[in-house]
Amino acid sequence: MKKTLLAAALATVAATGAFASPEKYVLDASHSQILFSYNHLGFSTTWGLFSGFEGDVMFDQENPAGSSVSVTMPVKSMFTGWEERFGHFMSQDFFGATDDDMVSFTSTGIEVTGETTANIIGDLTLNGVTKPVVLAANLNQSGDHPMAGKPWAGFDATTTVLRSDFELGKFAPFVSDEVSIQISVEAMKAE
Repeated sequence: MKKTLLAAALATVAATGAFASPEKYVLDASHSQILFSYNHLGFSTTWGLFSGFEGDVMFDQENPAGSSVSVTMPVKSMFTGWEERFGHFMSQDFFGATDDDMVSFTSTGIEVTGETTANIIGDLTLNGVTKPVVLAANLNQSGDHPMAGKPWAGFDATTTVLRSDFELGKFAPFVSDEVSIQISVEAMKAE
């Protein structure tokens, strides 16, 4: 009797997809951006952007907590909108960046918080320092892309980090130590 119940339970779990594996999605670099902003001397909010970066999402629609994400981009791909600011950010005052210096994020866990929301916990490596961060994420939509004709997913996320945690705290607190980050990405199912 116990074997029959166990077999029935396993069949039910298998039928509902609980054993489904995460599927690999790759970021659509043309529709994925990371914006960051900080307060400048109390007078303004200054913005910067990363775009055109690469990454993978292992997306498990049946069990979102089993998903994962990994993203990497060159520090020098940062766009500040003003050449002198970019040069200052890349100087020894901040990044002292070379062409090989990268920013990366790798998830270590996902905590589902709602039907389309989750906290993505992971390690952010910036300026050679790795710290844990939590991204408050929302699944905007998943389904077949109307033009590409294949599975697609879109996500937004936000977090706040302290520059000083990554040894980038020069001029704080006049220039805010807190940096707000807004992320919007699209990802397509890998071939």
